[in-house]
Amino acid sequence: MKKYIAECIGTCVLVVLGCGTAMLVGCDAANGSGYLLTALAFGLTIVGMAYCVGNISGCHINPAVSLGVLLSGGMEKSDFIGYVVSQCLGALIGSGLLAVIFGTGGVVDKTGGFGSNGLSGVGGNAVAGLLVEIILTFIFVLTILGVTSKKANHGSFGGLVIGLTLTLVHILGIGLTGTSVNPARSFGPAIFAAISGNTAPLAALWVFIVGPLVGAALAAIVYKYLED
Repeated sequence: MKKYIAECIGTCVLVVLGCGTAMLVGCDAANGSGYLLTALAFGLTIVGMAYCVGNISGCHINPAVSLGVLLSGGMEKSDFIGYVVSQCLGALIGSGLLAVIFGTGGVVDKTGGFGSNGLSGVGGNAVAGLLVEIILTFIFVLTILGVTSKKANHGSFGGLVIGLTLTLVHILGIGLTGTSVNPARSFGPAIFAAISGNTAPLAALWVFIVGPLVGAALAAIVYKYLED
């Protein structure tokens, strides 16, 4: 149970700090500072959580990562289900906290949708968005599998490498899809955006569930082939 609680807390923190930063500073590609601050917020959160709850749950805080670990033989199916449920719950709690902070504080949400993901950067093309998410998640999960492999020799720098990789994929992906690579991170904000009257993120949510899961599965298959 403790590892499920750790996953819930970690995902909650990711949504609050990552999506919260996007809401506060905006993440339009034309606004370079907001763009980079959002990318760094997501990446640095992963670094912090990796050293905080990594020894408890592995700090997946992402269903796509959990799927990659499952397919690589690193966890049981029962744990996978528990992790995904905990991650989605954490994302909902994090989005709820943002709703309270931005609602009661009168702060303007510059994303208009709780930092949710969308397809405007790819002209509303779901296929293009799906491809972006598959590629970015493939890179991210492949890195995680490599860094956490028993053959790896990264010492205590694993969390830093993973966090920097998440920052990197955000730098490319924010202007295209907002960068999900994490179904839970997309799920929570999309639900609260819909509650607030913006249903567009919810309509496109399937892209940010299917894309990351496919990318993670491909990463697991490729890494298993390369490692054997």
